[in-house]
Amino acid sequence: MSTSPANTNASTTLVLIPAYNEGASIRHVVEEVRRTCPLMPVLVVNDCSKDATASEARAAGAEVISLPCHLGLGGCVQTGYKYAYDAGYKSVVRIDGDGQHDPRDIARLLEMLETRGVEMVIGVRAAGSNGGFRTSLLRRIGISFFKLLLRPILGRSVSDPTSGFVAMNRRALEVFSLTFPLEYPEIEALVVLQRKAFRFEEVESVMRPRMAGRSSITPVKSVYFVLHVLLGVFVNILRYDGAHARGQGR
Repeated sequence: MSTSPANTNASTTLVLIPAYNEGASIRHVVEEVRRTCPLMPVLVVNDCSKDATASEARAAGAEVISLPCHLGLGGCVQTGYKYAYDAGYKSVVRIDGDGQHDPRDIARLLEMLETRGVEMVIGVRAAGSNGGFRTSLLRRIGISFFKLLLRPILGRSVSDPTSGFVAMNRRALEVFSLTFPLEYPEIEALVVLQRKAFRFEEVESVMRPRMAGRSSITPVKSVYFVLHVLLGVFVNILRYDGAHARGQGR
């Protein structure tokens, strides 16, 4: 499996869609992205899906990398970031394969990425988007919890630390192509950005119901999610503080 192709497309931005068993929605998502952003190449990283995710994505015109084994979201996304970095892309926009993100908001994320001089822009749900669509109660509780946790660490508030709709420039892409949290990575990634003294901004975006399937986060997995992310956040803090202390001791 090669992840270092030559970037022969005129666009400097790659749209990355990590996907696991999204065969019922991925074709529509890719087609919608290509209609909205016709000059941007689309890469679907298929995380060893058991359905027709790969063939549906190819039929819609996306380039597809199919992983030989299931790596989980973090490994899937990092594969895409490594591909984009090696190919020379200057920026990457990541959206989910379930249709919850509106590709018409991609331009707004990229505009803020360029004009604000930040390393990453996060698309967060606009109030009342799509007729008042709301995420699940468990997710809302999790978002509130992690907002409180991250506030003192980041030194600022963040509206939705679990959002998978992000745009990043090449500086952040270089970091995440080399190391990226393997499971539930969005929250840990914010801590990594902060420790690198990178900046991020948020922009309101439309959030829609899933086109098909259901979320993999069950009540039992939610408990595991919270414990796993807490451990990952504190490991990242200790790793940075330890490296910083060693650097000052030289």
